[in-house]
Amino acid sequence: MTRPKKLLNDPLRVVEESLEGLVFASDGEMRLLPGYTIALRSSLRDDKVALLIGGGSGHEPMFAGYVGKGLADGAVCGQMFAAPTPDAILEATRAVNKGKGVLYIYGNYSGDNMNFDIAAELAEEEGITTKTVRVRDDVAAAPIERIDDRRGIAGDVFVIKVAGAAAEVCDSLDELYRIAAKAEANTHSIGVAVAAGSIPETGEATFEIGDDEIEIGMGAHGEPGTRRQKIAPADAVVDEMMDMLLADMGLAAGDEVALLIDNLGSSTAMELYIANRRVRQRLAQAGVQVHLTEVGPFMTSQEMAGFSITMMRLDEELKRFIDAPARSAAYTR
Repeated sequence: MTRPKKLLNDPLRVVEESLEGLVFASDGEMRLLPGYTIALRSSLRDDKVALLIGGGSGHEPMFAGYVGKGLADGAVCGQMFAAPTPDAILEATRAVNKGKGVLYIYGNYSGDNMNFDIAAELAEEEGITTKTVRVRDDVAAAPIERIDDRRGIAGDVFVIKVAGAAAEVCDSLDELYRIAAKAEANTHSIGVAVAAGSIPETGEATFEIGDDEIEIGMGAHGEPGTRRQKIAPADAVVDEMMDMLLADMGLAAGDEVALLIDNLGSSTAMELYIANRRVRQRLAQAGVQVHLTEVGPFMTSQEMAGFSITMMRLDEELKRFIDAPARSAAYTR
């Protein structure tokens, strides 16, 4: 495989340097916690229930790009494709806590689970109450009977969006947790990989796949999908993905969803819109209404080619929060 060309300085400092650039791009709305790869909102009102997100870097604009008003209060960023450390999560927890507790939202990966759990225990010892919502949206990772084995992919975006809006108005951590957990339970995704991404430190590919192959359901780091096959027309690939999503979600005529087509890194806008076209045709055939559509790079994996489809089933409460104003370096509504 040809190594991708990247304009870097020190490959071992890509996380730090990219966060510095992101903070500059926020025009004063964000700051970094000195000594850590932690991005924070520049100001937080007192008594706010806090929302802290995080995970491995390499998926930009996830996670730090979603720090801002109506979104997260802070993001603790691990090194490339690696979970943040417990001490960093604890520092971020202290930084965003305003006395009403902190809700953690992150993708369901073993390293993140372990390190956030350790940080939560340490925070509790300091009198900071935390609750956790792990995003488990990837339907290809495990059947619904083993939902705790599902990983989090681009569904994080909608869960963070809803929780961030709710965090602006909720008076208690319990209420914010209830809303975020409902958003998570109603969010389902599936991806398709066309070509691998790479690890900036080494230039190595994140996985191997033939030039004429795709893998349906593959995870953002090359985790196994449901089936590898020869490349096929977009409509046929989307149909297979939508069959899985519709069956998993049990959507019925009259349901409403928020829809996200996520670019995994190097797919073109043309490819994404062709995929979106077929997704909308399938939803129309099923009688499912689309309340909101997002198409673009929301959770990438370096220059990985492919896309994922995410749908959140909506009710009036979730619609209120998905529609609420939000502003960050990566997302404005």
